[in-house]
Amino acid sequence: MRMSGLQALPDILANHLDVVFCGINPGLTAAATGHHFAGRGNRFWRVLHRAGFTPREIRPEEGQTILRYRCGLTTVVERPTARADEVSAWEFADAAARFEQKIAAHAPRHVAFLGKAAYSALSRQKGIAWGRQPTSIGGAATWILPNPSGRNRAYTLDQLVNAYRSLHQALIGE
Repeated sequence: MRMSGLQALPDILANHLDVVFCGINPGLTAAATGHHFAGRGNRFWRVLHRAGFTPREIRPEEGQTILRYRCGLTTVVERPTARADEVSAWEFADAAARFEQKIAAHAPRHVAFLGKAAYSALSRQKGIAWGRQPTSIGGAATWILPNPSGRNRAYTLDQLVNAYRSLHQALIGE
């Protein structure tokens, strides 16, 4: 799908994955390159590796290999933006049913939202805690993890790794 000269990112999904990581929407660099989490300052791939999901740090251009480790990638909103706060409440509302259907159709065990914004908009809840949520989406257990964007300076690399590791440990323990 084309949007204002930039491509929406294709999902990297398969059926019955352990977890689908869900970004808010593609960043401009990711959309321009066609690779999830491609921004120079984005820490997603490093965090994923250090938290134990992958045996090595995957480069954005080889993102498809994440499927080997029973993980997938998607976004709630397809439209690329420079900043996540440029996504409107209307866009989240418009994407909600499609997103839930996508998760239900692929049936992952868990879906992990990267940041609170998308889950808050989809669930219409405020004051959401980090970690595992009491509700599911499309049959998948729901997690909220800090956004690994380089713009998110509220979390150090170590703090991100610890947050993502809690999901990894829950997967191992199931």
